[in-house]
Amino acid sequence: MPDQIAYKIFTIREFEALKRDGHFTGSPADTADGFIHLSSAAQVEGTLARHYQGQRDIILAAIDLASFGAALRWEVSRGGQAFPHLYGTLPLAAVMAACPVERAADGTLKLPG
Repeated sequence: MPDQIAYKIFTIREFEALKRDGHFTGSPADTADGFIHLSSAAQVEGTLARHYQGQRDIILAAIDLASFGAALRWEVSRGGQAFPHLYGTLPLAAVMAACPVERAADGTLKLPG
């Protein structure tokens, strides 16, 4: 069974717009691909390394997948892994928790929760 929580990586500007508008229609990369990119807990590190290396002011949000129904598809992408893709708008109400990207003393990524 796929995860019921996924993670979205936002820039500060994107996250502020989500809070202001109550929904998120996607980053430029999301819009270009036709869906909102999400990652499972196990995939977040790779996504950060590949697409956000060296960037600061990044927000990591835990997303409740329960209400998306057919708009959420787990599709094979990077490295043959199935990633959660949201074909629709991400409502603020689906954000369970969010925090700046931070690491624990041992270097592991701290997930919001």
